[in-house]
Amino acid sequence: MKKMTFADAEYVGNHKQARKDLLLIEMDQVVPWKGLIASIDPHYPKGGGGRAAYPLMAMARVHLMQNWFGYIDPAIEETLYEITIVDFRSLQEEHELTIGILAVINGYLSDRSLSLRQGAIVDATPISAPNSIRNKDGKRDPDMHQTKKGNQYYFGLKPHMDVDDESGLVHSVVGTAANVADVTQVDKLLHGSENVVCADTGYIGIEKRPEHGGRKAIWQMAARRCTYKKLAKNSALYVARHKIEKAKALVRVQAEPPLLVIRRQFGYVKRHSRGLAQNNAQLVTLFALSNLWVARRHSLTNAGDVRL
Repeated sequence: MKKMTFADAEYVGNHKQARKDLLLIEMDQVVPWKGLIASIDPHYPKGGGGRAAYPLMAMARVHLMQNWFGYIDPAIEETLYEITIVDFRSLQEEHELTIGILAVINGYLSDRSLSLRQGAIVDATPISAPNSIRNKDGKRDPDMHQTKKGNQYYFGLKPHMDVDDESGLVHSVVGTAANVADVTQVDKLLHGSENVVCADTGYIGIEKRPEHGGRKAIWQMAARRCTYKKLAKNSALYVARHKIEKAKALVRVQAEPPLLVIRRQFGYVKRHSRGLAQNNAQLVTLFALSNLWVARRHSLTNAGDVRL
């Protein structure tokens, strides 16, 4: 039987090839299938006396499509969702398989010199969660909390990221409630081989925290404007400080594309499921897929046989 690709699955019931179909064809070629399947297979049910398990490759394809588009083909959904998709997600959460998925994808991209892993940008941004209490408990999600960013309040969770300063690819992700301080998660993000770490003003003073005592990286934090805004704008000192901060900002902007991809391309602007574990697993998967999205053109152009 012919193996169904992403484009085949999406083409069911849609006979006009759209831009989305072309994207699925590209992504089908750059996803490191062998590595992903190998990381999940030891934990995947093999069937037994009850209902036979769906083939792992099919489930992996459906799962990635669901993350990319926020939905799957209605016919597939009716057949698979209740008994399979939820179980597949639960399997990943229980065994923390999404961390392995991110590692496999990053290893695949690193082998193609797409992730240098020497300079890092750490960043975090809140993602809203529904305030609704229309559930059996009559309460908001207890794992989510409120925080303030600028003049706006957010209730939800916060992905903390470590992004490669050259490629813009995500090294690692940790999801927390929105009220968790950014500086407390950095030691969980860095891999130890960085020679420089860049961050915004929210991370000022991080080098003094005990968990970074032996770290040899250079910390490049954005300066608070109050430290130089009183200087005369035409003075040489102000001009020099302004140029330094602008150069720092041009590096930090590399942390923005992964967030734009999961929000605009994958439609993840507000989380819908309850519980931090489930949302954290989805965040790791989405950022892993955003790496493939960002690197797909280079992979298709420069890789030989990309069907690993």
